[in-house]
Amino acid sequence: MRNYEVVFIAAPTLTSEELDAFINHAQTVIEGRNGRVVKVDNWGKKPLAYKIKKFREGYYVVLSIEAEGGAIAELERRFRVTDFIIRFISVRIDEAIKRSEKIKAARRRKAPARPADMPYVSEDDDDESEHESDDEDPVEEEKVEEEEIAVEE
Repeated sequence: MRNYEVVFIAAPTLTSEELDAFINHAQTVIEGRNGRVVKVDNWGKKPLAYKIKKFREGYYVVLSIEAEGGAIAELERRFRVTDFIIRFISVRIDEAIKRSEKIKAARRRKAPARPADMPYVSEDDDDESEHESDDEDPVEEEKVEEEEIAVEE
């Protein structure tokens, strides 16, 4: 099974019951093709970036799906023949997940092992320690600089 994210925009003329019924219908289509809807994220009514089919806003819905390509093809076919679906896009994300996991694993291998009792020091802390040494007092340095400026004038 592959992971997909399907985003569709429904017309703003729909009622919330009609939208929920269509989301349930999409879930049954996926489950009928041996797939699984992992997550349904209904963003609600949002303005569109530009006018699409004479609409300036629409209901955004994101579906996270685990299924084969045939189930996604059937879902897209139903999106095309449904009048109140303004736009849709399906993106296969399992390759991106695998790629990010490989990058994380490589970073873990490259990173030097840090003992548990050693405190974490950020790069910002390192920069400050380069400019300040233990034997010199920064306040005294400022006084010396001020005296030099006064002497030059």
